Amino acid sequence: MMAFSRTLWAYATITEVYTLNALLIRLVFFLVVRWRRRIIETRRDSSAAVTTHDTWIYAAAFVFGLAMGVHHVTVALTLPAIAVVVYRTEGLRFFASRRLLYAALISITALILVYSYLPWAASRSPAMNWGNPRSLQEIWWHITGRQYRVFFYFSPAAMGTQFAEFCRMAFREFGFAWLPLTLFLAVAGLASAYKRHRTAFWFLLLIVLADLAYALSYEIAEDKDAYYLPAFISIAIAAGLGIQWLIQLAASKRSPMWTPSIAAATAIVLTSATAFSANWPFNNRRHYFIADDYVENLFSTIAPNGLMLTQDWQVASPMLYAQEIEQRRGDVKVVDINLLRRSWYFDYLKHADPDMMERSREKIDPYVAILKQWERDPAAFSRSQDLTQRISMAFLEMVQAIVRNEIRVEPVYITNDVLIGDSLNSYLTRWIPQTYQLVPQGLVFNLATDQSFHDSPDPHLHMRGLADGTVRFAKDDVANLKILPAYTRMLTNRGKYLASLNQHERAIHAFKEALALDPGVTTAREGLEQSAAKLRKP
Repeated sequence: MMAFSRTLWAYATITEVYTLNALLIRLVFFLVVRWRRRIIETRRDSSAAVTTHDTWIYAAAFVFGLAMGVHHVTVALTLPAIAVVVYRTEGLRFFASRRLLYAALISITALILVYSYLPWAASRSPAMNWGNPRSLQEIWWHITGRQYRVFFYFSPAAMGTQFAEFCRMAFREFGFAWLPLTLFLAVAGLASAYKRHRTAFWFLLLIVLADLAYALSYEIAEDKDAYYLPAFISIAIAAGLGIQWLIQLAASKRSPMWTPSIAAATAIVLTSATAFSANWPFNNRRHYFIADDYVENLFSTIAPNGLMLTQDWQVASPMLYAQEIEQRRGDVKVVDINLLRRSWYFDYLKHADPDMMERSREKIDPYVAILKQWERDPAAFSRSQDLTQRISMAFLEMVQAIVRNEIRVEPVYITNDVLIGDSLNSYLTRWIPQTYQLVPQGLVFNLATDQSFHDSPDPHLHMRGLADGTVRFAKDDVANLKILPAYTRMLTNRGKYLASLNQHERAIHAFKEALALDPGVTTAREGLEQSAAKLRKP
């Protein structure tokens, strides 16, 4: 069932940590359960010491440590459930013995083996040295996910919304939302476990509860479904217990038409086939060219040696891959504005664009100095309005300097998301349109220093799979939430720009392209009607 689950399957087709993490979590579960079974069997069949089977729990501890080095949050959430299994198997004596100490040391050793790679890799000056984990303090910040703590938000209303979202994901995870066979089996399995295998019941229930307790208070736009993988694994295991319950039920009926073998085969085939048929259209990446086309459309617009500012990691990350791995358009300077709030990012920029950094060094160096001060003691800035104002102004002045200095030598572009104001970049989002004319070109705005008409060829955008039906997307897929709106907004902006300068025929073409992607774009439809009316009555 997990093989065809929506979330696991989706992350198995991209470069992410979650699939490996899910594998390690399930391996830990297997080893812990095997340890428990061997101990129970030993107690029944002989008087041999149960510690002879501790190799299984030590192996589980080692894998647990490795998993902590992959995605420690979701792995750590399973620890209470594992502790319950250990307690119900060996009681408190395990926790008061050296066996716990040995397991902890093995797990910590495995964790150190993984994280010892970080300073070694960082010392080799990689292209993107994320977090720059060279010192013990920086490694600790990296392990504890310090930069992500801003996403925690404790609010009953927000948690209620998150829980509703989890329920929606759970209903679609293993099949059609209107036919939740796996969920029915999971409920039956939990009910059966409560009566027959109380340890399994508490184990599975605690995994779900711990996962929800964390994930519901963690506000993040992308990858949120991956944080529910421990809960989904628990549901899949519970569904397996539900199939076991069906087999036992069939055996008790003693019907020639409904034997245990038929019951097992029917349940397995139906749940697997349902999950496969429901999730295949969303996880088939055969015609998935969204990221490649997105990058190509951006590169085709940006002039040689141009600078592009963005706040969208969905833009910055594929362009980073294209430049560093595929060696495409290395002349283009791409700056992620959000990453400018991390001091290590400036090491990357100095490596990637030394001339740009040198031209604005007068403003960059003071900002980086106060930024490092904030990284060492963010609480001091929270307590001081003066420090907060200083770092905010230093940030704005630095970005202004970069834009002003670069626009003197090469074109400067921004993506549409830069204009979306937030609490961090509100000054910047106001300053740019107040200072420069925004000229829509493809998927970006070119910043013009005058107010005259800047003509450019109509863009020929490649959008394979985005709206032609060859690839299906869920409503909460990033393609629907970010990529498609980026195309429709920029096409609409181009239409509005052309219409404002009486280029109505070309404006109509841009509006129609936007509506072809999404017929629900009201501004594009209104612009189309207005331009068409102007052509009829010049």
